Amino acid sequence: MAYQLMATMAAGFEAIVAKELQALGYQTRTDNGRVYFSGDEADIIKTNLWLRTADRVMIIVKTFKAMDFTELFDQVNAIPWETYLTMDAQFPVTGRAVASKLHSVPDVQAITKKAIVQRLQDAYHRRTRLPETGALTKIDVRLRKNQAEILIDTTGDSLFKRGYRLDHGGAPLKENFAAGLLALTPWRANDPFLDPMTGSGTIAIEAALKARNIAPGLKRHFAFEQFATITPQMVTDARAAAQAEIKTDLTLQIFANDIDETMIALAKVNADQAGVLHDITFKQVAVKDFQTDLRNGIIIANPPYGKRLNDQKKAREIYAEMGQAFRPLTTWSKYILTSDLEFQNFYGQHATKRRKLYNGYLRTDLFQYWGRPDYKKVAK
Repeated sequence: MAYQLMATMAAGFEAIVAKELQALGYQTRTDNGRVYFSGDEADIIKTNLWLRTADRVMIIVKTFKAMDFTELFDQVNAIPWETYLTMDAQFPVTGRAVASKLHSVPDVQAITKKAIVQRLQDAYHRRTRLPETGALTKIDVRLRKNQAEILIDTTGDSLFKRGYRLDHGGAPLKENFAAGLLALTPWRANDPFLDPMTGSGTIAIEAALKARNIAPGLKRHFAFEQFATITPQMVTDARAAAQAEIKTDLTLQIFANDIDETMIALAKVNADQAGVLHDITFKQVAVKDFQTDLRNGIIIANPPYGKRLNDQKKAREIYAEMGQAFRPLTTWSKYILTSDLEFQNFYGQHATKRRKLYNGYLRTDLFQYWGRPDYKKVAK
């Protein structure tokens, strides 16, 4: 089947996801928090396996105007649900409504569910209750300014759940957010890379996965695996094709440091689960003690934000230490994420560029300090 598809993502990463989809061969259209494209079952599998920065991939079943519940029921009931759902399918319905006449979300969900049930009963010539004991297919109905959108989730757990992080050790960046930060830099696999406060290792692990061209969804399962139109062989073939794309002939210079030895141990476990432990050099070292003779590298740091008043002073001391350690690295570019908008004052240098991002619901800025690489000099 041909589907209208939509990738969703955190605000600020729309252009990154669009570029990912274009690199995979799709034509795209971008809106706030979503990128539209089209494809079939193979494309649903492919994009879920390969998208690094998106949250999920949805099928857009239908869009229409809905001013009352009768209109909502009729429009949903007219959808050929039998092409999406088997007679025994489980199909929970979630919903949301913004600036619409149909503002009661529980009622919107109930009417949508009732319309689907009636359609399936008619299609399968069944008058008794549907069993809902079979494959799970999650349906979402969204109303915004009286426009209804009926969606099917093909992903399941959000794409940030790669399957390699056994323990997060606090409040780490989500994997797709870390991948998005990487995509905002000019880092290449042959460049040195440093995460100076690695925590559970997510940023360094995502760098290694990207460098080796390892599909981020290779170690997890998806909602589409229960779809009647997608066979286990299709999924097996797609995973095998992704496995064949992994680059094995690389020597990477990826460094992951942390002052806490327990976090280093945790990060190593996660890197091992991701299959990239051998690609990352882990070291227990404080930011203020970092030194290197390497040139033309990239640093991505996610330091403490100091949101609580008693933590802010300590966080800002770390910002000052970062400035002292990183400023001499003139051929390196540094990308530092924090919600402290006074960061530059304590780092001791104004950023080349700032980019606003949302880490969950928290406003953060990516402070970018662009270096002056000397690739020609190194080549000689």
